Amino acid sequence: MKTSARQIVTLLTVALAGCGAAACGTINEKLAGGISDAIPAAIGGLPADAPPRPGTAKYDEYMRERERKRLLPASERGEETKPAPAAPGTR
Repeated sequence: MKTSARQIVTLLTVALAGCGAAACGTINEKLAGGISDAIPAAIGGLPADAPPRPGTAKYDEYMRERERKRLLPASERGEETKPAPAAPGTR
């Protein structure tokens, strides 16, 4: 059986597309975290008060501070940890 140039080109095109799709999945996994941090909150990015990402030094500091505040008595915690008052007429 003789293979034609068209069959070889088709096979190479399909193989290249498959490799490209596989590579795209691993690249996107690594870039998604960094790119999403650059998107402004007004168009769907992370809000300014979002906690840091796990695995970073800021995240470790954030968790230590959160644990420290959790162990404080409620009267000493401060204003930022108090829940917002409910609106009148809601339960």
